[in-house]
Amino acid sequence: MIKLKRIYDEPAETDGVRILVDRLWPRGISKEEAKLDHWLKEIGPTNELRKSFHHNELGFTAFKEKYLQELTSGKQKEALEELKRIYNSEEKVTLLFAAKNEENNQARILKEMIEHDNENISDS
Repeated sequence: MIKLKRIYDEPAETDGVRILVDRLWPRGISKEEAKLDHWLKEIGPTNELRKSFHHNELGFTAFKEKYLQELTSGKQKEALEELKRIYNSEEKVTLLFAAKNEENNQARILKEMIEHDNENISDS
């Protein structure tokens, strides 16, 4: 089970393993307040992609396409593999993000990708 939650929301026992999936540390929150189990900063979109999306140069569909492409190589791919390992070894995982937009962000893309990959594995 993967949950999504803003890093600014109160940590809860029901969160399970808490993983920050932002490249940048969120403003105004201490590491103690965050109560993280992991910070996979390399999994976040590149600064260029993140800025293009936040400055409305890209719509969410284009952002998602480019982000999924980024996750296929380098340190982002390694971080994605780490996230998959954590997910497969834990009962509950909460992906944390700082974005105000709770619907259109990289955490949602990661959740959909992992759940979709696991559905395909269990269907095999």
